[in-house]
Amino acid sequence: MAFKGQATYSVDSKGRVAIPSKMRNVLSPEADGTFTVTRGFEKCIFLYPLDRWKTMEAEIAELNMYKRDARDFVRRIMMWADEVSLDSQGRISIPSRLIEYGDIGDKALILGAFDHIEIWNPDLFDEYENEQPEDYETLAEKVMA
Repeated sequence: MAFKGQATYSVDSKGRVAIPSKMRNVLSPEADGTFTVTRGFEKCIFLYPLDRWKTMEAEIAELNMYKRDARDFVRRIMMWADEVSLDSQGRISIPSRLIEYGDIGDKALILGAFDHIEIWNPDLFDEYENEQPEDYETLAEKVMA
């Protein structure tokens, strides 16, 4: 399972946004149409399928809670976390505190990010892209070489 691509969708007044069908189609049966939504990085929202989130919980459980950084990370990721399910129209409801965190207005950019989905304010994503100090080729070489 890998989430790929991007799409921009409207966000309704109740904070509901559609998840692209090509992303819904790669959900495993174990996810049961359910996601854990939480605070991401760079002002985006992370959306993890339930089965992937369970794997993350196991990884989090292995952290050394005697280390302050581990405790801080666990608090931050878990305090923002909530479970959401796809409705009959393929939408999820984003909790209002995450809408505020991500500065999501009436549009949301939905990005496939391999094992999760990212939800961005399209304008903030454009700013993020424009602020990147390296071109794609240089970044690929640094990460993949």
